[in-house]
Amino acid sequence: MAIPVMKTSAWIRVRNSKIHGKGVFAAKRIPKGTRVIEYLGERISHAEADARYDDHDPNDNHTFLFIVDKKTVIDAGVGGNAARFINHCCDGNCESVIEARRVFIETTRAVEEGEELGYDYEIGREPDDPLNVDEIFACRCGSPKCRGTMLWPPEDPRKKKSAKKTAKQSGKKSPRTTPKSGAKRGRADAAGRKRSRKS
Repeated sequence: MAIPVMKTSAWIRVRNSKIHGKGVFAAKRIPKGTRVIEYLGERISHAEADARYDDHDPNDNHTFLFIVDKKTVIDAGVGGNAARFINHCCDGNCESVIEARRVFIETTRAVEEGEELGYDYEIGREPDDPLNVDEIFACRCGSPKCRGTMLWPPEDPRKKKSAKKTAKQSGKKSPRTTPKSGAKRGRADAAGRKRSRKS
């Protein structure tokens, strides 16, 4: 059975945010595990997304692009809904879930009325990132677990090697060192929020 399009949601309201610009807030208490809204917008290729925002200021982290898979990006700046205003939070109360090539925002814990919704964008890092990339993608979520940036933490080769060694000895998989989803810039190998190729 097809999943109905979730263009709007009685669970949420959009208003000004202390984190950044507009934000999405709970209109009433939202239980853990609730599918709140679908991330909607024009579905385009990665090449089209890169070309569309080719003149994007590299010092501006603002994006409404969301990677669905290696072929598809959703541009919520064109035909998008309230989901595009959900801000990044390092320790968010939501997560993005991709199902049947569609993106949904679901709660990971109960969200109280008036509380702002947020999820970790897990923006990928690139080898050619400028030195001030963490400043460009500074996080202002205010969480006690805030890492100060919307970017996925850089890989520490010592920790990666140590984790693999420990995992090998214990027979367990080593911990994840790359984003499972999140924004990306110019690559098409991870789902989640995308930034333009120039940034």
